[in-house]
Amino acid sequence: MLPTDGVLLRIFIGEADRYDKQPLYEWIVTQAKTNGLAGATVLRGLMGFGANSRVIHTFKIERLSEDLPIIVELVDTSEKIEAFLLYIERHIRCGWLATTEPIRIRFYRGETPAKSDTDAQG
Repeated sequence: MLPTDGVLLRIFIGEADRYDKQPLYEWIVTQAKTNGLAGATVLRGLMGFGANSRVIHTFKIERLSEDLPIIVELVDTSEKIEAFLLYIERHIRCGWLATTEPIRIRFYRGETPAKSDTDAQG
């Protein structure tokens, strides 16, 4: 269960960014799972630029980029997000932007086993 008040962490990186030969977004999500965060989603952008970009990276055919923008979104409590940020800051030295914002968690549910017919009757 998660409390109602949470934090959304967004990490902006490039598709070509790596950590130890692994895509950086994969490393971040794996570390989030290992550190017990509630959830993570990776979003691939169609267009963008950042602090290290001199060109706009885009998915247009005439200028197909191999380094599209990636946003990794993670949700959990403020304490867990702050601890995770401290952890990844020790490993990722440059080329990323992280933002946080308070959120209200409406529900957080995993799968529940289906009730059998006898459970439903009794």
